[in-house]
Amino acid sequence: MHQQRSSNLIDSITPNQIGPQRMQPDRAGHFLRQTALALFLCVACAVPVIAAPIQLPAIVEPASQEHHVGKVIFVELVTPDLAAAKKFYAGLFGWTFRDIQAGEIAYAEAFLDGRPVAGLIHKAVPAGEQRQPAWLSFFAVGDVDAARKVALQNGAKVLFEPHDIPDRGREAVFADPQGAVFAVLASSSGDPPDVLAAPGEWIWSSLITGDPDANAAFYQKIFNYEVFELPAKEGHQHLLLASDNHARASVNTLPVKRPNVHTRWLNYVRVEDAVKMTAKVVALGGRVLVEPRIDRHGGKIAVVADPSGAPFGLLEWPDTENKEVPK
Repeated sequence: MHQQRSSNLIDSITPNQIGPQRMQPDRAGHFLRQTALALFLCVACAVPVIAAPIQLPAIVEPASQEHHVGKVIFVELVTPDLAAAKKFYAGLFGWTFRDIQAGEIAYAEAFLDGRPVAGLIHKAVPAGEQRQPAWLSFFAVGDVDAARKVALQNGAKVLFEPHDIPDRGREAVFADPQGAVFAVLASSSGDPPDVLAAPGEWIWSSLITGDPDANAAFYQKIFNYEVFELPAKEGHQHLLLASDNHARASVNTLPVKRPNVHTRWLNYVRVEDAVKMTAKVVALGGRVLVEPRIDRHGGKIAVVADPSGAPFGLLEWPDTENKEVPK
């Protein structure tokens, strides 16, 4: 993924005043793009780390009975250099870390003001192999095994079977029909509430794909999303996925002129100043993939990569806006 300015790559947030057209996608692809899958296999290979006897913090403390199916409730980074990743994200967002070591497993839980925001897993890259580090999105579900069944029926591949983690819940990892890797999690402590993310927290997720209709239909079957089609430039699509009257994620058309960009999920962190933060990314050893630009909601948005190459987004978001979807 290289620097470019394709608007469909980063136009991911919807202002409340836009009146979306509700749609019901009914097509689902049934193939896997092996090149895209190979790019993310490092994520799947690292997931067994979590199944080992390791003590991870609960998603919500104290526990609640709040559940939001389809919401991204946690993200994990698989990285070949855990120490460098911790230094980078601490310097960029002010995250603090709690190291967890169990045998050969090295895991760091990231916190912002005492709240868990991410997990970082060390996974060495074998000599001679090229693998891009990636952030893995965990979507809330009520029943992981039921989600597995629906995913398989609609063309997905299981990368790691459902398994239980003490204090965390039950989870599984899949590749969708287009090859994008994602995880589902039935949190045993409940899901985070629908409140506006603070600067330094994850605020949005966007799926970039060559077939937005098919991908939206796939995720709709698993998470029972409402799907809205939003205005987009000719030849492109911008679909919004919502549940509980809240926007959860978007599905955007894969840039036609970017053959090296494969179907993938991209997560965004809320920032107060995207321009200053991109400069900080570079100062800390990262790279700017997409320069800051004005997004649909009026703030600036950018795409960057950490020193190991893991891509993520930066997004300005005003306190006066929320992610409620008009009925």
